[in-house]
Amino acid sequence: MPTELILVRHGETAWNRERRMQGQTDTPLSSRGVAQAEALGQRFLTIAFDALYSSDLKRAQDTALAISRSCGKPVGLDPGLRERTFGIFEGLTYEEIKLQYADLHVRFFNREADFALPGAESPRQFYERSLACLEAIAQKHEGKTVVVVTHGMVLDTLYRASHQLALEKKREAPLLNASLNRFRYDSGRWVELVWADVAHLSEVGFMSFESRSN
Repeated sequence: MPTELILVRHGETAWNRERRMQGQTDTPLSSRGVAQAEALGQRFLTIAFDALYSSDLKRAQDTALAISRSCGKPVGLDPGLRERTFGIFEGLTYEEIKLQYADLHVRFFNREADFALPGAESPRQFYERSLACLEAIAQKHEGKTVVVVTHGMVLDTLYRASHQLALEKKREAPLLNASLNRFRYDSGRWVELVWADVAHLSEVGFMSFESRSN
């Protein structure tokens, strides 16, 4: 039986707005991120689902807890849902990376599949780790609808899996904070149903530029 996963990217953080690489640095939600999380909680009052999971990083946990408070579902924490680790790039803006690590910057943003920064995961390592986690959740809840609060690059993983987009190719679709992204999992295959639904953020607002750092 097919399973539906609703992937939710965490609410906005100050580092999102500053365009700093977050990775697994445990940054909190900004004031707007908190408001986005509360708006998500209200949105899920109208969406039926069976289980709620979250990355154990604070920005995702706090987003998931806002949904939990509204809907009464407990949050299952899974470190496999963490953002990709970016090693020495974490805490730096894109401009700082270009200035401090010019050669590494080129290789990183060319998405060389097996290139890992010092202290970081390669695109392939991260893809395999995050996809295995999502598939395990889908298989555990076969035939159900599951909400998963996670990070931008985890959304990127399912986008690539559903579109059969190679790791080296650029993803044109945006990664939006506090967005809903629906996927169906059936017989080992992922299908995108809805991407970047932010209808619930009309009063709160959101950043619309593409980001690869979150």
